Amino acid sequence: MRTRRLGRLDQDSSVIIYGAAMLGGVDQDTADESIQYALDSGINHFDVAASYGEAELRLGPWMPRIRDRIFLATKTGEKDADAAYRQINASLERLQTDHLDLIQLHAVCDHEDLDRRTGAGGALAGAVRALDAGLVGAIGITGHGHEAPAVHLEAIRRYDFATVITPLNHALTRQPGYYDDFRALAAETARRGVGLMTIKSGARRNWPSGGTDGPYTTWYEPLDEQRYITASVSWVLSHPEITGIPTASDVRLLPLYVEAERSTVGAEEAVATLAEVDDYTSPFLRQVI
Repeated sequence: MRTRRLGRLDQDSSVIIYGAAMLGGVDQDTADESIQYALDSGINHFDVAASYGEAELRLGPWMPRIRDRIFLATKTGEKDADAAYRQINASLERLQTDHLDLIQLHAVCDHEDLDRRTGAGGALAGAVRALDAGLVGAIGITGHGHEAPAVHLEAIRRYDFATVITPLNHALTRQPGYYDDFRALAAETARRGVGLMTIKSGARRNWPSGGTDGPYTTWYEPLDEQRYITASVSWVLSHPEITGIPTASDVRLLPLYVEAERSTVGAEEAVATLAEVDDYTSPFLRQVI
């Protein structure tokens, strides 16, 4: 699998990143099968979060065998410094490791939340404490929603985050101002050497039911045909600033992302294919997470 440099970090990450939210509700046998498939496919970057159900616990038994072979990232959704520091230590225990390659402030979606988490006594201070203690190698930030690229641009101006995870798919380019905000973020991350990753490449729309219940364990309705996932992955990876794409949160979709990386098409062909998708819209028209 192809790799790209993760910003200024000493890390070449697979362009398909293992989105370990897919492990949040599965048993260990299912998790083991999925993790082994990822490793066999050349995935070397695993992204999880404290809030992803049992996901850290499912990854933990693998760490004694593979810790030195993978880049391990998790996230804290806590707002305050002490709570974030405690959660980082709990994640280390659950993941059965003594260090993380990356801790990310999770789901920072608006400027008010950014103010709180980067302000005095905020979660960023807890992450910096973990960095200074050698528990983590770097600090990043993630978020969802139509404001995310603008919020993350402001975030990297306030603190020298090593990485950003922000949403991008072709449907989002139809939201007024969204793609302009993303391009501004991409330019600044490239200038500063910040690793840029993007989520929701394979989102089709919100579930028509209006909730989060559907045949997949994703809070949005995903693309689930190979040609459409190949098109979506191809279009996102046509942006050279993007290091990689965390996969959707369902183990059944992982092989489609791996195949998409093997069979990418040009950006124009990808856009033409995605134009065939019925009701292809932003998953943030109803923010349900």
